[in-house]
Amino acid sequence: MKGKLTLVALLVLLACSAGYAAGPQPVVAFTFLCTGSFQGPCPNGGRPDSLIQGSDGNFYGNAQDSMEGSSTPTGGTVFSLTPAGKFVLLHTFLPGLNKTYPNGNLPGLLTEGPDGKLYGNTLFGGVGGCNGYCGSGVLYRVNKDGTGFRIIHKFCSQTNCTDGGGGALVGVGSDGNLYGVSFSGGTGNCGSYYIGCGTIFRVTPSTAAYEVAFSFNGSTDEFPSGLIAAPDGTFYGIDSGPQGENLFHYTPGAGTFQSVAVHFPSFNGLPSQGGSLAFGPNGNFYGLYHIYGKSGEGLFEVQTDGTHLQPFPFYTTRNGGGSPDGLLLASDGNFWVADYNGSTGYGDIITLSPADGTLIQTLSPFSGSAAAGAYPAEIIQTKDGTLWGSTYQGGRASSGHFADGTVFSLNVGLPPK
Repeated sequence: MKGKLTLVALLVLLACSAGYAAGPQPVVAFTFLCTGSFQGPCPNGGRPDSLIQGSDGNFYGNAQDSMEGSSTPTGGTVFSLTPAGKFVLLHTFLPGLNKTYPNGNLPGLLTEGPDGKLYGNTLFGGVGGCNGYCGSGVLYRVNKDGTGFRIIHKFCSQTNCTDGGGGALVGVGSDGNLYGVSFSGGTGNCGSYYIGCGTIFRVTPSTAAYEVAFSFNGSTDEFPSGLIAAPDGTFYGIDSGPQGENLFHYTPGAGTFQSVAVHFPSFNGLPSQGGSLAFGPNGNFYGLYHIYGKSGEGLFEVQTDGTHLQPFPFYTTRNGGGSPDGLLLASDGNFWVADYNGSTGYGDIITLSPADGTLIQTLSPFSGSAAAGAYPAEIIQTKDGTLWGSTYQGGRASSGHFADGTVFSLNVGLPPK
């Protein structure tokens, strides 16, 4: 009798373990299809990047490619998608004469302006005359129905890139204008390797006017790696300084800029490097750091004035440390991260504790044969608690086509926002 009960208990345990191992599975909302077999045109785009949810409840995003099979970027698209999966192609970036992509090539991030329009950037194209891979990209805007596409600015169109060397708009400031940051360009002097030391730029929605709001000087601050909008309409970011990395604070309207050195410690003589920022549940900043020359990624916490830096131990020690993309503070109070490579090589979604940086769980629903595809991009959370995201490659396709990424939803039981 005892042996029989043990067998039953073992079978129940195995069944529960199998269910847990499977975990919640993504629901595919849309698959990007290309014509051919592993190379060919992608009418709706391919390799979709991160999403935003607009004020109308629909999703908006960019797909990086219009053609697979070339080693250089080829166009890309802007699209909308309803929660029910209705897809609308809003804009395609065309090669133009001699494939110079005068209106941009390889779109990056999107944001919604206070006027309800979509604002985005491309990584290449604009200025330059070589096969699409030249140029520092453009800023553009487009209506949510695809009408009214307009180039706002072509980066590096001024001598020595004093107008900024590329970048994306990230949010609305306290003065009602949109702000972004460029890693290079501007009037600062950072030697011969880079042109300029970076800028903070703004766009006025009512006129679509572009201007550099601040140029990093190269002596105390240079090469900003990101910008984040605070609830009060000011902006924070990380840049480089003579003692390592700085946390900077920019106030629109007044135009004031302040920075403080953040002293990331050395580990066995190797410098650690901080990444982009996110606000945590306690109002402090969090980010991901890695150590040059060592495998692993870790979470760090720092107060908004740059003090009380706490680098938590690596949450992973696997080779390369993965490729985390973004930090989403979800409604459960934890950070959710899309890991491009992940534990399987096809990508994971992981959960990190803001209390001590530990890895809470790993979800691995992606693969070369999965319906949702492989290599997830940064995820977002909707008001009902569901996660939404995209994968850069894969998915399931009909005959005569191949899949080049998906948009998916994932219900992991999180409470509403």
